[in-house]
Amino acid sequence: MTQYVSKPVNEQGFVEWTQEEDAIWHDLVTRQLALIEQSACKAYLDGLQMLDLPIERVPQLPEINQVLLRETGWQVEPVPALINFDRFFALLADRKFPVATFLRSREEFDYLQEPDFFHEIFGHCAMLTNPQFAEFTQTYGMLGKEASAKERVYLARLYWFTVEFGLVRENGQLKIYGGGILSSPGETNYALKDAKPLRESFDIHTVLRTPYRIDIMQPEYFVLDDIEQLYKLSKMDLMFHVKQAMKAGLLPPLFEPKEVTHA
Repeated sequence: MTQYVSKPVNEQGFVEWTQEEDAIWHDLVTRQLALIEQSACKAYLDGLQMLDLPIERVPQLPEINQVLLRETGWQVEPVPALINFDRFFALLADRKFPVATFLRSREEFDYLQEPDFFHEIFGHCAMLTNPQFAEFTQTYGMLGKEASAKERVYLARLYWFTVEFGLVRENGQLKIYGGGILSSPGETNYALKDAKPLRESFDIHTVLRTPYRIDIMQPEYFVLDDIEQLYKLSKMDLMFHVKQAMKAGLLPPLFEPKEVTHA
């Protein structure tokens, strides 16, 4: 459950953000911009330049859509704070990226589990200007739309370890393209510099079988050779690999299970 509620969007697609929300956006963006220049992949940085996000105020959805539609035919779609898998996959299949129109509070400035406006816009939208990434994301939505509930659980791991927490090699260096990392200052540093996490070459069978938790720093990241690898993935029979992964079962988790409390 979420404590946040999306703000209403008017007929022109605009949200009435408050001065405090503008200030929170400013502080989130300026802090993260200082980190990503040396950490993000070229496709992300190029996309961020195209978006030309305002810093002093929260951007409006039509401003984002103007760039995304021009570059890849995508657009952002305002949604409630939480949506179900049916809606999520249907939107992606239609080249619409769901964006909850709420911004985190000062109390949860560093981390919150729910994907807020900053996470969705700053973390994800720059990559959606990249045609190869955009194609992969739409294909993912189309597959998820037709998948069974159990298949969707396996597909979710593919999304998690690419769109949310993916790394890529670039000129011999590790760079970030995953929005879950790029919207988190702690994880931006941790993903590239910390000695603790594993950084494995991307293997579809392993990715689909790797458990994850949403409330911890990731113990493992998967590294693409280049962003084009995502496009190649989108042209593979991904559901064949999902079925193979389901037969093989999950790999042992690299994290402690959440504590279970009994009433």
